[in-house]
Amino acid sequence: MIDLKKCTSQQQAMEAFFFGYQAFTAKADEMLERRGLSRVHQRIVFFIARYPNSSVKELLTLLGVSKQALNMPLRQLQEMHLVDSVASEVDKRKRLLELTVEGAKLEQALRREQVKLLERVFAEAGETAVNGWLAVNTALGKNRSTE
Repeated sequence: MIDLKKCTSQQQAMEAFFFGYQAFTAKADEMLERRGLSRVHQRIVFFIARYPNSSVKELLTLLGVSKQALNMPLRQLQEMHLVDSVASEVDKRKRLLELTVEGAKLEQALRREQVKLLERVFAEAGETAVNGWLAVNTALGKNRSTE
């Protein structure tokens, strides 16, 4: 177990996290940049793909961001015909978000690159390490704050 009371251990843990996250996002960032998009756009398409037909309010909760923070990137994705906003069958006043065919292709391409990396490093790290990694990231996710 790492002793986070020690400054060097703190630095080691944070550096590993930063460099790991940088490696995880690097290829996706390149792909997004070619389209004039950023990581926030990837998070939006990822969660719309994961939870299709979510409302904007539900997406805000999933992302843990303010309406202001979501407004511009979501509008950009809609203008690029990557995301559609459709009326709910149950309540026509409610708008639901879904990926277009092009949006789904983008999300799959981004995810494919990140999954390739995870497959490679998970195979290298082994099951015990992967289970620990999942536990740590799940715990981090439970401690996230919203804007």
